[in-house]
Formats: sequence, C-alpha cells, structure tokens
Amino acid sequence: MKETFSRINASAATLTKNRTDESLSSLSGMCVTCVDGCIGMCEIGKSAYRGHEVIYPQPFGVITTASEKTYPLDYSHFNIMGTAVGAHGIEADSDKAVFPAVNLEVSLGHDKGIKFRYPWIIPGIGSTDIAKNNWEGLAIGSALAGTGLTIGENVVGMDPEAVIKNGKIIDTVDLKRRIKLYKDYQRDGYGAIIVQANVEDTRLGVHEYAINNLGVEFIELKWGQGAKDIGGEVKIKNLKKAQMLYKRGYVVLPNPTDPNVIKAFERGAFKEFERHSRIGMVSEESFAKRVEKLRKAGAKYISLKTGAYRPADLARAIMFASKYKLDLLTVDAAGGGTGMSPWRMMNEWGLPPIELHSLLYKYAQHLADKGKYVPTLVLAAGFTFEDQIFKGLSLGAPFVKLIGMARGPIAAAMVGKTIGNAIEINQLPVYVERFGNTKDEIFVTARSLRKELGDDEFEKIPTGAIGLYTYYERMAQGLRQLMCGSRKFTLEHMTRNDLAALTQEAAYVSGIRYLMDLDKDEVGEIVSSKQGRH
Repeated sequence: MKETFSRINASAATLTKNRTDESLSSLSGMCVTCVDGCIGMCEIGKSAYRGHEVIYPQPFGVITTASEKTYPLDYSHFNIMGTAVGAHGIEADSDKAVFPAVNLEVSLGHDKGIKFRYPWIIPGIGSTDIAKNNWEGLAIGSALAGTGLTIGENVVGMDPEAVIKNGKIIDTVDLKRRIKLYKDYQRDGYGAIIVQANVEDTRLGVHEYAINNLGVEFIELKWGQGAKDIGGEVKIKNLKKAQMLYKRGYVVLPNPTDPNVIKAFERGAFKEFERHSRIGMVSEESFAKRVEKLRKAGAKYISLKTGAYRPADLARAIMFASKYKLDLLTVDAAGGGTGMSPWRMMNEWGLPPIELHSLLYKYAQHLADKGKYVPTLVLAAGFTFEDQIFKGLSLGAPFVKLIGMARGPIAAAMVGKTIGNAIEINQLPVYVERFGNTKDEIFVTARSLRKELGDDEFEKIPTGAIGLYTYYERMAQGLRQLMCGSRKFTLEHMTRNDLAALTQEAAYVSGIRYLMDLDKDEVGEIVSSKQGRH
C-alpha cells in the first residue's frame, strides 16, 4: 500500500482491522479483494451491523484518543538551535550558567497575578469518565507542581447529584469536589484552577455559580477544541441517567423517553445512549456582553479556548481576545482529544498544528505591530515532551507563554494510579518491580515529596498524583537542559531564532528560517574576519 496521509477503514481506535494486511487500496482502505463471506472485521463490515456506534473510538470511558493522520508538517520538522556563545537571563559564567539554574516560572494575567512554576497547563478535562476517574491524580499532581488545570465542559450538567432550580445550578457535588481537590494541595500561590463553560453550562449559570459559591477567580469561555467541530459527547450506559440528561436539555440519542427506545434498550438491542452538546453561535456582540457580565459577576481572569477552525475564526478569536482584554487565549489544533470525538472527524477536519500555530503568531504580530493588546497565548495539539514544549514556545515567541497538554498528563496519572493499585495487591509487573516494591522506591520524586510535605501528608497523596508530578519533573529538567544549550535561562529570552526549519516548506509555512539560511549575516561577518557574536 503506498504511503498516504490517512489510514482508512481499519484502526485500533474503532477496534477494526482488514482481512489482508498488505494488499489494500490506498483510496478506500479496503482489501484489494473484498470477499463474499467475510465476517466483517473492517470498519465497513462492522458498520454493517453496529452502524453509528463505529463512528466513535472504543472502548469508551477508559481511553484517550488521537488522530492517526500523518500531516505534511509537524514539530519534528524543526530543530532546536544551540550556541557556544554567551548567556541570556544569567551571567555568562560557566560556574553560574548551568542547566539547573534555568528559571521556568511564568506569570500571566492582566496584573501578572497568576504564577506557574512550569510553562504548561491542562487546558480542559470535562465530563468524560476518563477525566472523572483520574481527577484526584490530575488535580493534586497539578497543584503540587504549581501548574494550571482547567475543569472542562458539562461537569455540572452530568452530575446526577447537582441541584438545578428554574434552569440554574444552585448546588453541585462533582464541581465542588474537583475544585477542592486542587485548592487543598495548592502551594505558595502557584498554579490556577479554571472553570470552563460551553452552551449548556452557560445556560445553567455554571460560571456565576463557580465565582459566587466556590470562590473561582479564573473562568474560560469555549468555542471548541482540536478533536472535533461539534459539541462534546459522551456515552451513557444507564437509562435513568440518559433520561435525566434529556430532561436537563441535552441532545440524547436515541430519545431515552421514547417507549420503543426504552424497550429496545431493555432487551439489549443497544447498550449505550449518546449525549451531545450544542454548538455555540459566535458573534462579537454576544461575546462582548458575556465578558462584561462575567466581570460584573466577579471573574478576575477570563480566557477563551478555541479549536482548529478555519483562519477567519482564528482571526476572530485573537481579535476578540485583544479587544475585550482577555487574559488568556488557548488555540488547540487538529488531531487529538480526551473523550469521544468522532474518529473520522478527528483525523480529517481542521487546521493542523504547524499551520494553525503559525497563523496565530502572524495575527498576534500584526496586532502587536499596531500597538494592540495581545493576550497570553497557549498552544495545544499533541504536546507530550520537553523538546516539543521548547519548539512551541519558540515558534510563538514572544506571545506564547504556555503549552497545553491533556493526553500526556492523563497517561501519567493513569500509570501512577495503576502502579499504586498493583502495590496494594502485591502484583507489580516485572517491568516495574525491578525498581522496588514500594512507592518510595518506584517513584523517583517520592523522597523529595515526602521530605517537603512530611510523612503524614505524603501518605495521603494518591499515586496518580505522584505519577503526574514525576512526569512533570522529568519534563522540567529536560526543558532546562534544552534551554541551557540555547543559552536561554528564562522563558522571556526565548525567540523564534532558537529554531531552524529542516525543509523549505516548513520555513515557508512557519516563517522560521530554513536551516541553510540561518545566521547568514553573522556568518558573513565572521568569515570576513569581522567580530562575531560576543
């Protein structure tokens, strides 16, 4: 099968595969010979008997998902540039300019009142089972690390214990729990817990409730995400919960109040309902009114998260964020998600990371050149390690101050939780047991955390949180090493010149210099025996 950008008709994400492994049509993804009598293992075949269920990645509730599409450009098409000369942000002294001295702290917000120890954030984990089941690890780990965490959409509407009166939320269990878990472990004022809202959340008054009842200062408006261009979805296996969500105004398929649907569900004809959120209708007038209303309600910081929409929508997002003085704008490119995004949609819609992030930089620079306010920018789209974080910060410098990550942190929290469970039942796999049999032996940060928090407090921390904290610690050290090699000892000194494009196409799209054109003027001075860089 010739190389294509996309895989079609068979994927681990939809639990499907082709009958033949190599003889496939590059156009359709079908086996070259589709045989009468095949049981239907491919996506077409499975769709013949499970229909719309095969639209979504499976098994729902225990996975995060990401596109298999190979884009023409990605962050691997850029290399980080180091230098042997000088230092920025520290004295150019070999005894002082060592990588542990790199400062990764970042301040943001209109008053610089939000402080993060590390330049990344989890930009929206909502009502999915994968988020709820790992929230302890995500919240406590993020708080201990001093980074940000965003409570995503539909958490209140999905809470069966939420009390709603006259269409407005007046009490909730899950949102309270999520906020408290973070705040209880927040240290020295670092980090922030952010509450996001979509159409349904706004109707329920979630932001106002979070501000007035739960003491939340930082709230977020949501236009979309990089995984899909429709509203959020989850699957519901309980009839009564599906009916509750239907009565709360969600789109639930099939209709859980229809007697025929109820009978079909009860006899096992299908096992899951789909709950869908509505799409928003953006206009500048409604956006301005909403921001004003939130500020009057007491919101201290306001952010906007937008997705991988077309360039005109990206321009609207940054223009609105600039005009109405938002504190943060998160731009999430195509390719991944933490919930139930339609699989083909996740692969085939939206602007990919390099293109979207490059356009964002271009629009931000245009505003800055005109003397306009530019909010702190956050890039999101499959970032998982320190080299990608460096590249994202550099590509968007000086406007990008944070990188948004979700799947990586969730994976770290899940692994930490799994190891903790294995320790409790004394069934550690050999791969892990070689490091020891206790969390103090297995988790490399346990010793420092125990010393800092004390024995009693340390023992209360779930291993999911230790897993996330340890993952963050690894990335922080790796990022410090990369920045030290580029002689940048604070984030404010990072520039686009810290990157080089490996191809002409990458250079054209991003505006980052092609490798062979890098330092041309300086090289000319040096080889002409003129003084080079200090």
